[in-house]
Amino acid sequence: MKSILCLLYALLFAWIAGDATAHALDPGYLEVRQITSDTWSVHWRIPDVNGKPMTIDAVLPDGCTPGRGPAPISDGRAWVSSWVVECRADIAGQPIQIEGLAAQRNDVLVRVQPLLAEPSTLRFTPDSAVQNIPIEQTTWSVFSAYFQLGFEHILEGWDHLLFVFALFILVRDPWRLVGAVTAFTLAHSITLALATLGVLNVPGPPVEAVIALSIVFLAMEIVKGGEGRFRLSKQKPWIVCFGFGLLHGLGFAGALAGIGLPSNDIPAALLAFNLGVEAGQLSFVGALAFLVIVWRSLALPISQMATLVTAYGIGSVSMYWLIERISGF
Repeated sequence: MKSILCLLYALLFAWIAGDATAHALDPGYLEVRQITSDTWSVHWRIPDVNGKPMTIDAVLPDGCTPGRGPAPISDGRAWVSSWVVECRADIAGQPIQIEGLAAQRNDVLVRVQPLLAEPSTLRFTPDSAVQNIPIEQTTWSVFSAYFQLGFEHILEGWDHLLFVFALFILVRDPWRLVGAVTAFTLAHSITLALATLGVLNVPGPPVEAVIALSIVFLAMEIVKGGEGRFRLSKQKPWIVCFGFGLLHGLGFAGALAGIGLPSNDIPAALLAFNLGVEAGQLSFVGALAFLVIVWRSLALPISQMATLVTAYGIGSVSMYWLIERISGF
């Protein structure tokens, strides 16, 4: 039975490691900004998938020429294309399509900025790859788009979820766990805001590597948890989580920086993205707690061997990410 359990954990964490690097997590971003009465500048960022642009393309409304842009060029993180189009009529109320998005698992944010009207922000998903440009934009639509973006970003960010999972295993006391999650939330909210607003400017690759290192640290703490000595991570986990939360906030900011914030609704968009991240994180913790309750209601024990196997699996995956990210420098 123990051998089967170990094999299942090995397969699970191997899949997590592969899936986390095989698919782009950053959303695509299309900006259409009006220059004159009939000309618009277009900036198109396509997510990177294994060194190639994701197989999607932006198709502008009929009457805008050219409707598609030139071949994108890599900027090291995404594939970028910029061009100028002429539109014979007002594009408000006209459809924009993200071709190929229905076959992907990613989102695309589209921002349309007319000269004499408020900017519009749209969130395209595989289920809604064609949308009409709204005639009037509201703060609520910006809030909704960025909330959903933050919610999905945390649930698709395997490294952040693995950190929360390791914390859930390490801290058995419910109140200490609540304190740790609260400290983590407060810390990454601070650095997310500072980095997004340009107060902090930290290169992304080192941040991503240290995030992986933070998961390795928690995995080691789980393994050493039975030694009986005082461990800061178990007795006062909020201190550790606050420090690591500052780093994870920079990681969240890296994703948000790729798409930017609407200039007229920065507070709403930033608050919505952060609340979306927290909602996704709390949903994940709630799901873990529910599974534990169901497991115990069936009178099934959680053995020390299972905990150790899980800790070694977490450590192995995070070490793989750490080495991969350092080699990517």
